[in-house]
Amino acid sequence: MARTETPVCEFNTPAPDFNLPGVDGRNWSLADCRGPNGLLVMFICNHCPFVKAIRDRLVRDTRELRDLGVHSVAIMSNDPTLYEEDSFENMQAVAREFNFPFPYLLDESQAVAIAYGAVCTPDFFGYNADLGLQYRGRLDASGREPAAVDARRDLFNAMRLIGETGRGPAEQIPSIGCSIKWRESIETA
Repeated sequence: MARTETPVCEFNTPAPDFNLPGVDGRNWSLADCRGPNGLLVMFICNHCPFVKAIRDRLVRDTRELRDLGVHSVAIMSNDPTLYEEDSFENMQAVAREFNFPFPYLLDESQAVAIAYGAVCTPDFFGYNADLGLQYRGRLDASGREPAAVDARRDLFNAMRLIGETGRGPAEQIPSIGCSIKWRESIETA
Protein backbone atom coordinates (compact mmCIF):
# COMPACT_ATOMS: atom_id res chain seq x y z
CA MET A 1 0.00 0.00 0.00
CA ALA A 2 1.93 3.00 -1.26
CA ARG A 3 0.98 6.25 0.48
CA THR A 4 0.20 8.87 -2.15
CA GLU A 5 -0.66 12.58 -2.05
CA THR A 6 -2.95 14.32 -4.53
CA PRO A 7 -1.67 17.05 -6.88
CA VAL A 8 -2.62 20.73 -6.61
CA CYS A 9 -6.07 21.78 -7.88
CA GLU A 10 -6.11 22.92 -11.50
CA PHE A 11 -8.99 25.40 -11.24
CA ASN A 12 -11.81 25.23 -13.81
CA THR A 13 -10.67 21.96 -15.40
CA PRO A 14 -13.92 20.45 -16.75
CA ALA A 15 -15.28 17.25 -15.23
CA PRO A 16 -14.82 14.28 -17.59
CA ASP A 17 -18.04 12.47 -18.48
CA PHE A 18 -18.62 8.86 -17.48
CA ASN A 19 -21.23 6.13 -17.62
CA LEU A 20 -20.60 3.50 -14.96
CA PRO A 21 -22.55 0.74 -13.22
CA GLY A 22 -23.66 1.46 -9.67
CA VAL A 23 -24.14 -0.90 -6.76
CA ASP A 24 -27.86 -0.08 -7.02
CA GLY A 25 -28.14 -1.90 -10.38
CA ARG A 26 -28.32 1.14 -12.67
CA ASN A 27 -25.78 3.01 -14.74
CA TRP A 28 -24.89 6.57 -13.77
CA SER A 29 -23.54 9.40 -15.92
CA LEU A 30 -21.99 12.70 -14.93
CA ALA A 31 -25.30 14.43 -15.73
CA ASP A 32 -27.20 11.99 -13.48
CA CYS A 33 -24.90 12.76 -10.54
CA ARG A 34 -24.51 16.55 -10.66
CA GLY A 35 -26.38 18.78 -8.28
CA PRO A 36 -27.77 22.26 -8.97
CA ASN A 37 -24.90 23.87 -7.03
CA GLY A 38 -22.04 21.45 -7.66
CA LEU A 39 -20.72 17.91 -7.63
CA LEU A 40 -18.22 16.09 -5.46
CA VAL A 41 -16.52 13.18 -7.27
CA MET A 42 -14.77 10.84 -4.84
CA PHE A 43 -12.41 8.00 -5.75
CA ILE A 44 -12.63 5.54 -2.88
CA CYS A 45 -12.42 1.79 -2.29
CA ASN A 46 -13.25 -0.70 0.43
CA HIS A 47 -9.84 -1.96 1.58
CA CYS A 48 -7.88 1.28 2.06
CA PRO A 49 -7.31 2.22 5.73
CA PHE A 50 -7.41 5.93 4.81
CA VAL A 51 -10.93 5.47 3.39
CA LYS A 52 -12.06 3.24 6.25
CA ALA A 53 -11.00 5.97 8.70
CA ILE A 54 -13.40 8.52 7.12
CA ARG A 55 -16.43 6.56 5.87
CA ASP A 56 -18.72 7.82 8.65
CA ARG A 57 -17.60 11.40 7.98
CA LEU A 58 -18.09 10.97 4.22
CA VAL A 59 -21.67 9.91 4.82
CA ARG A 60 -22.28 12.83 7.21
CA ASP A 61 -20.72 15.43 4.92
CA THR A 62 -22.32 14.23 1.69
CA ARG A 63 -25.77 14.17 3.34
CA GLU A 64 -25.31 17.77 4.51
CA LEU A 65 -23.93 18.86 1.13
CA ARG A 66 -26.92 17.36 -0.67
CA ASP A 67 -29.17 19.66 1.38
CA LEU A 68 -27.08 22.56 -0.02
CA GLY A 69 -27.57 21.42 -3.64
CA VAL A 70 -24.12 19.83 -3.95
CA HIS A 71 -24.45 16.17 -4.92
CA SER A 72 -21.81 13.46 -4.61
CA VAL A 73 -20.69 10.29 -6.35
CA ALA A 74 -18.09 7.70 -5.34
CA ILE A 75 -16.09 5.71 -7.89
CA MET A 76 -14.07 2.57 -7.18
CA SER A 77 -11.28 2.17 -9.75
CA ASN A 78 -8.98 -0.38 -8.11
CA ASP A 79 -8.29 -3.71 -9.78
CA PRO A 80 -10.38 -6.03 -7.54
CA THR A 81 -8.24 -9.03 -8.51
CA LEU A 82 -5.54 -7.48 -6.30
CA TYR A 83 -7.89 -6.89 -3.34
CA GLU A 84 -11.00 -9.09 -3.04
CA GLU A 85 -12.37 -6.57 -0.53
CA ASP A 86 -12.83 -4.19 -3.51
CA SER A 87 -15.06 -6.59 -5.49
CA PHE A 88 -18.42 -5.35 -6.78
CA GLU A 89 -20.25 -7.59 -4.29
CA ASN A 90 -18.24 -6.10 -1.44
CA MET A 91 -18.90 -2.60 -2.78
CA GLN A 92 -22.63 -3.39 -2.54
CA ALA A 93 -22.19 -4.66 1.04
CA VAL A 94 -20.25 -1.57 2.17
CA ALA A 95 -22.76 0.80 0.54
CA ARG A 96 -25.58 -0.97 2.43
CA GLU A 97 -23.66 -1.12 5.72
CA PHE A 98 -22.88 2.60 5.72
CA ASN A 99 -26.11 3.62 3.95
CA PHE A 100 -24.23 5.62 1.33
CA PRO A 101 -26.32 8.68 0.33
CA PHE A 102 -24.55 8.80 -3.05
CA PRO A 103 -24.10 6.45 -6.03
CA TYR A 104 -21.16 4.06 -5.62
CA LEU A 105 -19.84 3.15 -9.07
CA LEU A 106 -17.39 0.61 -10.48
CA ASP A 107 -14.75 1.84 -12.94
CA GLU A 108 -13.70 -1.62 -14.09
CA SER A 109 -11.67 -0.40 -17.07
CA GLN A 110 -10.02 2.30 -14.92
CA ALA A 111 -10.60 4.75 -17.80
CA VAL A 112 -12.53 7.18 -15.58
CA ALA A 113 -9.75 7.31 -12.97
CA ILE A 114 -7.28 8.02 -15.77
CA ALA A 115 -9.52 10.73 -17.26
CA TYR A 116 -9.79 12.48 -13.89
CA GLY A 117 -6.14 11.99 -13.02
CA ALA A 118 -7.04 10.20 -9.78
CA VAL A 119 -3.99 8.93 -7.92
CA CYS A 120 -5.17 7.59 -4.59
CA THR A 121 -8.05 6.60 -2.36
CA PRO A 122 -9.52 8.84 -1.17
CA ASP A 123 -9.11 11.40 -3.95
CA PHE A 124 -11.66 14.23 -4.00
CA PHE A 125 -12.63 16.42 -6.97
CA GLY A 126 -14.99 19.29 -6.12
CA TYR A 127 -16.85 20.90 -9.02
CA ASN A 128 -19.05 23.97 -9.20
CA ALA A 129 -22.46 24.14 -10.89
CA ASP A 130 -20.73 24.57 -14.28
CA LEU A 131 -18.66 21.41 -13.57
CA GLY A 132 -15.39 23.35 -13.35
CA LEU A 133 -12.89 21.97 -10.82
CA GLN A 134 -12.62 24.07 -7.67
CA TYR A 135 -11.29 21.66 -5.00
CA ARG A 136 -8.68 18.90 -4.92
CA GLY A 137 -7.97 18.53 -1.23
CA ARG A 138 -8.51 16.42 1.84
CA LEU A 139 -11.65 15.61 3.81
CA ASP A 140 -10.02 16.66 7.08
CA ALA A 141 -6.88 15.91 9.10
CA SER A 142 -7.65 12.16 9.18
CA GLY A 143 -5.00 9.70 8.07
CA ARG A 144 -5.06 5.98 8.74
CA GLU A 145 -7.02 6.89 11.86
CA PRO A 146 -9.88 9.39 12.12
CA ALA A 147 -8.95 12.94 13.11
CA ALA A 148 -10.32 14.44 16.31
CA VAL A 149 -14.10 14.76 16.42
CA ASP A 150 -13.83 18.55 16.28
CA ALA A 151 -11.33 18.58 13.36
CA ARG A 152 -11.82 21.27 10.73
CA ARG A 153 -14.06 19.96 7.93
CA ASP A 154 -11.90 21.01 4.97
CA LEU A 155 -13.88 19.22 2.25
CA PHE A 156 -17.31 20.16 3.60
CA ASN A 157 -16.35 23.82 4.04
CA ALA A 158 -14.80 23.98 0.55
CA MET A 159 -17.82 22.37 -1.10
CA ARG A 160 -20.23 24.63 0.79
CA LEU A 161 -18.23 27.64 -0.44
CA ILE A 162 -18.29 26.28 -4.00
CA GLY A 163 -22.04 25.71 -3.78
CA GLU A 164 -22.59 29.28 -2.58
CA THR A 165 -20.07 31.19 -4.74
CA GLY A 166 -18.95 28.85 -7.53
CA ARG A 167 -15.32 29.25 -6.36
CA GLY A 168 -13.19 27.00 -4.18
CA PRO A 169 -10.71 28.11 -1.54
CA ALA A 170 -7.30 29.32 -2.73
CA GLU A 171 -5.53 27.31 -0.02
CA GLN A 172 -6.08 23.55 -0.17
CA ILE A 173 -4.34 20.75 1.72
CA PRO A 174 -3.82 17.64 -0.44
CA SER A 175 -5.59 14.39 0.35
CA ILE A 176 -3.44 11.40 1.24
CA GLY A 177 -4.26 7.76 0.80
CA CYS A 178 -3.33 4.47 -0.80
CA SER A 179 -2.30 4.54 -4.44
CA ILE A 180 -4.88 3.31 -6.93
CA LYS A 181 -4.28 -0.36 -7.71
CA TRP A 182 -3.79 -0.27 -11.48
CA ARG A 183 -4.22 -3.26 -13.72
CA GLU A 184 -0.87 -4.59 -14.92
CA SER A 185 -1.72 -3.71 -18.53
CA ILE A 186 -2.34 -0.08 -17.53
CA GLU A 187 0.77 0.21 -15.37
CA THR A 188 3.00 -0.85 -18.24
CA ALA A 189 1.15 1.12 -20.93
